[in-house]
Amino acid sequence: MKKLFTIFAVIALTAGSIGLSSARQSQSSKAQTASVAGVFDYYLLALSWSPTFCLTHKDDVQCSGKGYGFVLHGLWPQYAAGGWPQSCPPLTKLSASETSKGLTLFPTKKLLDHEWSKHGTCSGLGAMGYLDEADKAVAAVKIPEELQPFSTSYYFEAQEIAQLFRKANPGIPADGVAVICSGPELSEVRVCMGKDLQFAACGKGVKTQCRAGDIRVPPSR
Repeated sequence: MKKLFTIFAVIALTAGSIGLSSARQSQSSKAQTASVAGVFDYYLLALSWSPTFCLTHKDDVQCSGKGYGFVLHGLWPQYAAGGWPQSCPPLTKLSASETSKGLTLFPTKKLLDHEWSKHGTCSGLGAMGYLDEADKAVAAVKIPEELQPFSTSYYFEAQEIAQLFRKANPGIPADGVAVICSGPELSEVRVCMGKDLQFAACGKGVKTQCRAGDIRVPPSR
């Protein structure tokens, strides 16, 4: 009986030790995945098709008859293995001059503030540095002639939209662009770029998200 008790005690101690070890490993893993400014592998440039956004946000200032086509949604630091850092400390608000610069790039102040807080802080460049990078990234991507703002709906397959972007920007690799849909409509196009803003292959998890067949590209508002 005494021997049996000793065996049970050893098992209990071992289990407890394993539990503590697992807990430490879990905490260590969480610490390793904590978002750190400047620690990422590449950028994802998200260009939103404004008319689709405006179908469900008619009262938004972005949708007040400005005739937007593609607008900057954001420039997002990404991990090659999948996922992304977000809201990296120290979190700071944009100054008046930074806001002024940002509004030359983003369609609304609400979107600008959100994108800086969630994604821009993780660039490690500071606000003005991040906005300068976003400006350069947008300038580096030529919007295909077939996807300029227009007054009537057009229909394309997702792969055709990706091909149009690659044709207009020969440096984009086959796995360097993703087309995103909102139901049957085009929502945005995402282009992968290295930290040097050269076109690059996308990391894990970045892929086209659209149904098969034609998708509608709504007209500008």
